[in-house]
Amino acid sequence: MSDGLRLDALAIGAHPDDVEFVCGGTLMKLKSLGYRVGILDMARGEMGTRGSAQIRTAESAHAASILGLDVRDNAELPDGRIWLNEESRVRLVRKIRQYRPLIIFTHFWDDPHPDHAHTCQIVREAAHVAGLAKYDWETGQARHRPQSIAHFMFPRTVAPSFVVDISEFADRKLAAAMAYRSQIFDPSSTELETNVSSEMFLKRLDARHRFYGSLIGTEHGEGFIVKETLNVNDPVKLLARDVNIYL
Repeated sequence: MSDGLRLDALAIGAHPDDVEFVCGGTLMKLKSLGYRVGILDMARGEMGTRGSAQIRTAESAHAASILGLDVRDNAELPDGRIWLNEESRVRLVRKIRQYRPLIIFTHFWDDPHPDHAHTCQIVREAAHVAGLAKYDWETGQARHRPQSIAHFMFPRTVAPSFVVDISEFADRKLAAAMAYRSQIFDPSSTELETNVSSEMFLKRLDARHRFYGSLIGTEHGEGFIVKETLNVNDPVKLLARDVNIYL
């Protein structure tokens, strides 16, 4: 996990476990294709109803080993108080310039959780100003602007821009999600219940992936949204899918 490592794809989530639940399969697929991938968590999760920052840090390291990440990092912003300001923007600019990702995955901009929505705002602004040579120039880091940002964890009423087939990695993705033992369903736990800790959460997660998979004729999928128009070099490669359209 060298500071000099350049990533092809960086997934940025507000809290440990956010990325695993919605983007873990895609990161594993990209890794299998030879790309360098990583996760940047914005906060340690210390405000979470269950567990603690220390527990979730250990869980995130376990999940990272399952996913096979090249990098797992944390921006060390205060959980529950992730805001778009100059401090948070500079912190993200330095991470983007450090890892120099070609693409970024992050939260949907209209998420009801403030930390999620603010993470999206910070990432989008930081990704732009990271390309300005005179912005935060004192560190000596070279400017870098990612080519694209794709968004995850959007409402089920919103159609994805594209879906990634993660069928081959569905079981490992579930294992990565279950690495967060403090957060998911545990009948012996005496802590307060949350949406994630409910008995139905992992079943709903599987149902969502099967739904996205059904949109592209596969068993499991992860959906993403892009705001900007995609620059397509090879429309045939993009649009001709390796599935049986006659089923």
